[in-house]
Amino acid sequence: MNRLSSTVLTGLLALAAAVPVTVAAPASAAAPAAGTTADRAPMGGRPTVAAVEVLGVRGAGPYRIGARLDRLTAAGLIDWTAPGCAGVVHAGVTGAWAGKIILAFRDGRLVSVGTATVPPRSPAGASVGMSFADLERIYGRRGALIRNDAGDAEAYLVRFGSRVELFTSHPIRSGVGYYEAGMASYVESGFRHRPSC
Repeated sequence: MNRLSSTVLTGLLALAAAVPVTVAAPASAAAPAAGTTADRAPMGGRPTVAAVEVLGVRGAGPYRIGARLDRLTAAGLIDWTAPGCAGVVHAGVTGAWAGKIILAFRDGRLVSVGTATVPPRSPAGASVGMSFADLERIYGRRGALIRNDAGDAEAYLVRFGSRVELFTSHPIRSGVGYYEAGMASYVESGFRHRPSC
């Protein structure tokens, strides 16, 4: 039998949601000013480690690209859903990721995780609020500035095989306003060919 029981799956998803992901801050992050609480050890003598939530082409936390909407819902990880174009369902999440990410499901499978907040950051340290020049410094030749088919929007695209990270421009100020990662067939195609519905 190749299927996990729903009890085991629920337990694994709950465990994944409870374990924070930590990574080192990007090299470009400024050191805290002397005398701030960030440079003091807490009462047990152990230094604090800033938890940075990471969103990448594999997903974010328990929200893994390819995960089934019905299973995430059964595990209590989905807060709300809303139908979109062409059978796409958008969803909000519960727990530590609530208010930070939006999910997109096509045919019941997770195809995209997006954010307009910081954190989360990409595995390379890129985030909403950065300029496209910042992204070019981070990704180098791996990324490229692209335009949609209508020529009225630009974004920074980083390809990882059949998956992408896409940083779209902000409608009011310069730089990144939204960061989305997932299947290129959904994320990149959606940006380039914006559906009319």
